[in-house]
Amino acid sequence: MTTVSFPGFGIGEFTMNPRAFSFTIFGRLIEVHWYGILIAIGFLLAIFYAAWRSRQEGIILDDLLDIGIFTIIFGIVGARLYYVLTYGVSNFVERVGRGDAAKVDIWKTFVNLIATWEGGLAIYGGVIAGTITIYFVCRRKKINPLRAFDAIAPGVMLGQIIGRWGNFINGEAYGYEVAAGSPLYVFRMGLLPNIDSATVMHYYHPTFLYESAWNLLGFILINFLYKNKKFDGQIALSYFTWYGFGRMFIEGLRTDSLYVGVFRISQVVGFVCFVAGAALIVRGLLKAKKAAYEAADYEPVYPRFKKRANPESAPVPGDGAGETGTAGKLDVTGSPDEKGSEVEDSRAEPDSRQKEKGGLTGEDRQEVQGNGDNN
Repeated sequence: MTTVSFPGFGIGEFTMNPRAFSFTIFGRLIEVHWYGILIAIGFLLAIFYAAWRSRQEGIILDDLLDIGIFTIIFGIVGARLYYVLTYGVSNFVERVGRGDAAKVDIWKTFVNLIATWEGGLAIYGGVIAGTITIYFVCRRKKINPLRAFDAIAPGVMLGQIIGRWGNFINGEAYGYEVAAGSPLYVFRMGLLPNIDSATVMHYYHPTFLYESAWNLLGFILINFLYKNKKFDGQIALSYFTWYGFGRMFIEGLRTDSLYVGVFRISQVVGFVCFVAGAALIVRGLLKAKKAAYEAADYEPVYPRFKKRANPESAPVPGDGAGETGTAGKLDVTGSPDEKGSEVEDSRAEPDSRQKEKGGLTGEDRQEVQGNGDNN
């Protein structure tokens, strides 16, 4: 049981039970915890979101479900493996006996290694394993992996928003005590039992709340960005950049960080995600801008060529003054001299004064008259 309060928001003490319900199968007690329920809800919401987005990315639902099944399985394995390796495999080993005669209990050790129902899932491990899985499944199915990443990444963020509340119910993943003069003092969370006492309530940074709120804001912004994305992979990179930046700071407040030497692993990974993601976004936007510039229509500089580039505004011989026609749509791929002469020739009409002076031969007059009849 965990007792919690948020005095800064006027919320007094209340008690939560991490266990949602339990039942018995073949004489064995099965306990279902809120943490597992919330993780499952997060997975389902992520799949529903990805299914919605996959339509505009050209990915059929059957392929997306295949991607989702493999990603969930290997994502959980990766999240647990990341946690075990960084926390230390030796902490999960069970031994029988004492001293030099002690032997490893293989079965109990194995159970400890896979005991995700007791907590111990590292989100970065899940994201890394999930990313690798998505890439290979997409290659197998001949799907553009970048489009799949774009459709799935915001869904992962949605799952994180929900999943962090499982940490809250378990009374874990919180930060240091909040100083009275801190601008974050209003967010302080009273917790009992806690890292400092089993009988006295202390007030800590609710880092689960910080991360959930940060991801919610990022989810909203990324969805606004989605409709105007400039290149495949931009949405996924935006997720990594946004999440990495926030996690880099939030992790510094936590009391249960995993370390390599003096470095908090999640803080370092968050920094790398932020820097690499931001650099790749800038690179992608520049390439997209260059491609759009090269694909843009040629804009002529001189007035003579502007007439040629916008032929619909020019009157077509035989149609009457101020009228336009399909015959005025000229090819603009030739050289300026050739095309300029075509425009001038296409507008040539027999002038009444030239007729009077005999400036045109009979054959010319016949040809001009014939053109006027055809138009």
